[in-house]
Amino acid sequence: MAKVLVSACLMGAKVRYDGRDNLLNHPVLERWHQQGRLVAACPETLGGLPTPRAPAEIQTRFPILITTDADDDVTPEFLSGAEQTLELARDHDCCCALMKARSPSCGNQEIYDGSFSGTLTTAPGVAADELLRNGIPVFNEHQIDELIEFVTQYCKAA
Repeated sequence: MAKVLVSACLMGAKVRYDGRDNLLNHPVLERWHQQGRLVAACPETLGGLPTPRAPAEIQTRFPILITTDADDDVTPEFLSGAEQTLELARDHDCCCALMKARSPSCGNQEIYDGSFSGTLTTAPGVAADELLRNGIPVFNEHQIDELIEFVTQYCKAA
């Protein structure tokens, strides 16, 4: 049965930087959850960051630098979380991922630009990028229909 990696906050876990969740109620996701097809992961907590925690944004990509709004370097935690997220996806044979849009870890299309001003830039977050570079498609919560279509068409035993 095909499995889907999902940002833990979208499943209701209170792991966001501000201690809240981003619970996503969708009948197909609820059915997949009941079938044991969803694998929850929060890359930032997997990497050792606490909840709540200071907001963080990617400052530079080459070399990678991720800092909090207080200028604390959290790059090692983000990189570790990204690696562990990829391992989890591989261990569970996930065919794709559903991750939180705009997150510095999970965003698949755009993230905040590093200025802590709310400005967006076109780039993936660290964990989403790790998954994408390793052949695991990443969707966000605004792409549920595309996710369902992908799982139905391309994932074994969907």
